[in-house]
Amino acid sequence: MAIREAVGVDGTPLVYSVTGDPDARALVLLHGWAQSCRCWGAGVLDELADRYRVIAVDLRGHGYSGAPAAGYDDSAIWAGDVDAVLTAEGVTSGAVLLGWSYGGLVICDYLASHGTSAVDGVVLVGAITSIGRGEAGGKVGAAMRAAIPGAMSEEPREAIRALGAFGTALTGPPEGKGAQSQALFGAGLATPPHVRAALFNRSASHDDLLRSLDVPVLVLHGTEDSVVDVSAGRHAADLIPQARASFWEGCDHGPFVEDPGRFVKEVGAFVDNLG
Repeated sequence: MAIREAVGVDGTPLVYSVTGDPDARALVLLHGWAQSCRCWGAGVLDELADRYRVIAVDLRGHGYSGAPAAGYDDSAIWAGDVDAVLTAEGVTSGAVLLGWSYGGLVICDYLASHGTSAVDGVVLVGAITSIGRGEAGGKVGAAMRAAIPGAMSEEPREAIRALGAFGTALTGPPEGKGAQSQALFGAGLATPPHVRAALFNRSASHDDLLRSLDVPVLVLHGTEDSVVDVSAGRHAADLIPQARASFWEGCDHGPFVEDPGRFVKEVGAFVDNLG
């Protein structure tokens, strides 16, 4: 694994890892709100890297990337971040963009600005595609509603309680996943409070983008997702012309944690069928 850095349009350093055959298809992983590129787990990354050139990004404000004071409400900046990483890696065609949760919104920001010339396919995992009041593609679930606004607080006890309200939403049944659950919880706390707040202080509607997408999209969503409501995934699947939907019965917000083997198999089947 190589750790590299690109620079966003506003000068923010963007840290990402690259694993796998440099000549293989690029699979770009974008994590969710208050997480980092480590959320995927070593097993999932290793299995995907056996087949693809996996580029796992720390979004701005998260992980080892820079956390500027402002700019999180600008779709063009998010789009520029994805473009900066692709440019740094010399990816000009054939890429697959995979976004979990908020990462799906960032993918839409990129596609709305840069189009699909560098992209052969998209995977939306428990993802939002729009954000703002009344946006069907951004509907959150009970666990997310319970965490707001405390999860944005600078007061430690309040933030801990609020992020704790996620419970097992990111892992599903907790048996055997205690260490991973703690790591995900720790990533949430490690994300600066101003970033946690700023990511929700924006609006963006990408329904028209979804209707016009000219590449295949896999919509993978748990039916019991308590962070991003499953209706957001169904909304995207209904709008996207070449959507392929996989709704996991009983699964919460982290399909790749609940069943990593199934996740890798479904993502691999989708990517390999792109030609």
